[in-house]
Amino acid sequence: GMSADAKALVQRARYEASDFQYKYGYPIPVAQLARRIADLAQVYTQSASMRPLAAVTLLIGVDDEKGPQVFKVDCAGHYLPFFGTASGNKEQEATNFLEKRVEAMKNYTADETARCAIMCLGSVLGSDFRGSEIEVAMVEGDGGKFHSLTEEQIENHLNAIADDADA
Repeated sequence: GMSADAKALVQRARYEASDFQYKYGYPIPVAQLARRIADLAQVYTQSASMRPLAAVTLLIGVDDEKGPQVFKVDCAGHYLPFFGTASGNKEQEATNFLEKRVEAMKNYTADETARCAIMCLGSVLGSDFRGSEIEVAMVEGDGGKFHSLTEEQIENHLNAIADDADA
């Protein structure tokens, strides 16, 4: 199933990343990990006896040379860099929402980026949320520090979005 495929894909990505670091002494660049995962996914499409993986992978990281990067790897082995992307049932609607804001997003602060993501989710699903109903995580800074926002921080973003809509 999808969850088993996703779990196997994450386990393989971790193996590839640790193997690269062991061999070369530095962390694997995001683009190279995306290419490796795409190559592995593509192998599953070559034989009739193997079922393609049923998981789309979003790889997010900070490269020493290129800065923050987002890569999307699909089941067939295609991988592409994105400035902002979505995956899932309403992927096209979310992508359209993000495409309309892509030029402005280049100058967003971390808070504005989180609000844009929450607004995208709300727009696509057509509903309002409470801080306890969604999860938001961010990768920030040159070091690529990953952290999840607390329920209170999410609620603050939701209030700011509501205030902007009222203005």
